Amino acid sequence: MRLSGVELRRVELPLVAPFRTSFGTETVRDVLLVRVVTGAAEGWGECVALADPLYSPEYVEGAADVLRRYLVPALLGAPRLTAAMVAGLLAPYKGHRMAKAALETAVLDAELRAAGRSFARELGAVRERVPCGVSVGIMDSVPELLDAVTGYLAEGYLRIKLKIEPGWDVEPVRAVRERFGDEVLLQVDANTAYTLADARQLGRLDPFGLLLIEQPLDEEDVLGHAELAARIATPVCLDESITSARTAAAAIRLGACAVINIKPGRVGGYLEARRIHDVAAAHGIPAWCGGMLETGLGRAANVALAALPGCTLPGDTSASGRYFATDLTEPFVLRDGHLAVPQGPGLGVDPLPGVLRETTKATDWISG
Repeated sequence: MRLSGVELRRVELPLVAPFRTSFGTETVRDVLLVRVVTGAAEGWGECVALADPLYSPEYVEGAADVLRRYLVPALLGAPRLTAAMVAGLLAPYKGHRMAKAALETAVLDAELRAAGRSFARELGAVRERVPCGVSVGIMDSVPELLDAVTGYLAEGYLRIKLKIEPGWDVEPVRAVRERFGDEVLLQVDANTAYTLADARQLGRLDPFGLLLIEQPLDEEDVLGHAELAARIATPVCLDESITSARTAAAAIRLGACAVINIKPGRVGGYLEARRIHDVAAAHGIPAWCGGMLETGLGRAANVALAALPGCTLPGDTSASGRYFATDLTEPFVLRDGHLAVPQGPGLGVDPLPGVLRETTKATDWISG
């Protein structure tokens, strides 16, 4: 396979409600899409970088720039190309995993569409539908939070994740437990908002029987997570700290995590995400697929990853309606707390031409 050209497309989708975390509030999703064109098929990839470098060092404008100047030309110059070759061809350019992931995903999508194989089959999925959790942002009040959780449980979500930060942790967790009982699967996500000095405060979450606490400390503080894990009863899950199969293996060996959240964009793509899954499974560490407010294109790939055998916890693979009134693809709809895994070639979904046209803010065509 050889690339004829690559399109970078910026689309903008308003969120159905503001989404607040410890690092900021989002009201609109500024999405960078990558479309690769080959002689046999086209493929799509979605870059999960946010508008500003708050969750990670990457951001949308930076991702578009590095794709345009370095990453896309590196692939256009290859006389032969497969998805398995992408990481090696891009390795000379340090970092930029989210941009690399979008490009690799687009190449893999094109390759699989040409071969008539699905993402799920290629990754090794063992389920045709996956259980879904929902991420609930930080609210202005506990009553507002309880109303939101009530709605998500009524929709059928099987697991609730609460975003937390200093000053918004024990009280909202206690309120949710008291209102909905111990039978609700409940976990929290700090997005690096705490330090090891907060261990005692985080230990106050232990009585609530949480599935896990996600990324409480700075992403580089793996040893701090290991010490925290020894001091609290709630299982520690790493998110931002896991950037590759190698970092996952090191974190497991250090005792820094009992669970791993796999985010393909953060680790450079779905092929590396599968390697992380395999490392976790080999060590008996539960894994689950995280989310980055993806459109239906990114969600399709995430659902396929969530169907792997080692992804044993409900992921953040929420239905389209959780974030968007209108998705770029046919909407993913929750049924009995699950989403169906697309079975068609490649991602198994396509952008809706009208929605794509209406939401596009800019395009850039790059050819050799």
